Amino acid sequence: MEEALIKKVIARDAGAIEALYDRFAPKCLGICYRYCGNREDAEDVLHDGFIKIIQNLEKFKIRSDGSFEAWMKRIMVNTALNFLRERAREKNFIDIDPIIDTLVFREEDIFDHDELYLLIGQKKILELVCKLPTGYRMVFNMYVFEQYSHKEIASYLRCTESTSKSQLSKARALLRKKLDHLVKINSEITNEKV
Repeated sequence: MEEALIKKVIARDAGAIEALYDRFAPKCLGICYRYCGNREDAEDVLHDGFIKIIQNLEKFKIRSDGSFEAWMKRIMVNTALNFLRERAREKNFIDIDPIIDTLVFREEDIFDHDELYLLIGQKKILELVCKLPTGYRMVFNMYVFEQYSHKEIASYLRCTESTSKSQLSKARALLRKKLDHLVKINSEITNEKV
């Protein structure tokens, strides 16, 4: 089905373009939102990303099930990161903290996603990720959701691997602090109901 849809989109069939958008826009918007931190910017990035997808679709070759979605996801991530980089340039600042090479990563900075989803809910966790400072959010998303290595992140963000590791550690520590607070509040509410 994807192959037939792709051929129609390449031929610029309006119905196929709309079908492609309807099928993949919700998931792609979620990716853009995680990076941008707000819906307005995420929608702009989604729009720009879909234009890139349509313009470059002739270059895509189906390799396996899911390869098309993975290819689209990569374009959305790159579009979001370029958007954030451009925004930082406009504001004339870089939101990546300087690093300390001797930084020690603590075990408590790492958390179990499944347990937190059950306690707090995916939507609330996404809101917290979106509220992270831009540099933390970019590295956290690339490492946790896109599963890039620190070397890949450093190359893309033009920073050192140590900076990437530092940003991830700081993002996790900040999320852990906010999540612990939410777990405590949920626990207190549950205990009051009993």
